Amino acid sequence: MTIYIAVDLGGTHIRAASFRPTETEPLKHHKIKTRSKDESIFERILHLIEEVISSGESLGAIGIAAPGPLNPRTGVILNTPNIPAWDNFPIIEKLNAYFHVPVFLGNDANLAALGEWRYGAGQGHDHLLYLTISTGVGGGIISDRHLLEGKDGLAAELGHVTILAEGPICGCGHRGHLEALSSGTAIARYVKEELKNEKTESSLRSRANRSAKSIAKAAREGDPLALSAYERAGKYLGIGVASFLHIFNPSIVILGGGVSQSEDLLCKPFRKSLEKEIFAPAYLEELTITTAALGDDAGLLGALALVEQKV
Repeated sequence: MTIYIAVDLGGTHIRAASFRPTETEPLKHHKIKTRSKDESIFERILHLIEEVISSGESLGAIGIAAPGPLNPRTGVILNTPNIPAWDNFPIIEKLNAYFHVPVFLGNDANLAALGEWRYGAGQGHDHLLYLTISTGVGGGIISDRHLLEGKDGLAAELGHVTILAEGPICGCGHRGHLEALSSGTAIARYVKEELKNEKTESSLRSRANRSAKSIAKAAREGDPLALSAYERAGKYLGIGVASFLHIFNPSIVILGGGVSQSEDLLCKPFRKSLEKEIFAPAYLEELTITTAALGDDAGLLGALALVEQKV
């Protein structure tokens, strides 16, 4: 029996699953930590792929969802902050040499968009905007039923669009990016900076854990600083998405990632800001705004969708 393997490579964990062609229920699914003292990351990927292949199964193709920037045309991961040793790492060439099957590579956020379009909340839409809001902000675009990747596969880095000139420094080193304003990291950093002012009153001052999740809990309890942190993140998310609507004119906006699960804390100020920033009401007419349906499986199923498209 021929199977496809999907791999989701993250900075903390690597996940792999095997699938029958045209099916989305995995035959086997394993998750391991990305790093080990005993193996290189690439060796861990090889062994993980082997673990999800059962006796009697024939491997047909492999799809890889990996953090960018990367070039899906050449199969090279250009550089990724979570794996600094992988600058210009030819992952397709190396996997193909080991398994002798076609291997396909895509940016993890792009492939999450592809997965949501094929199997999740975006089914039935020809024009889709996907944003994952978590530690960082990633994005993907489906336009006229095609995944937008650009000339070298570097398109749709929506988290690194400048929203506020001279704003806070992003993890990439530049100022004012959407990721620096609306991600979980940005929410936590804003609270940390505000608490440096001794006059700022907040229950968060006495909490050791000041993650976005903890701040969301405080906001639901009425903490004014926590509420303002989410109000601010939603405001800038609205500014960013308004610009994306002006450029791509999607019929659906899908929000994924942990921060998007904060419900009205983020969504209410986001929608208010979006309505204020949009330059023509037509962009919002019949626009669906919803949360992602695939959860942690978005990257895996996106890698599977990539394989299904290519083979």
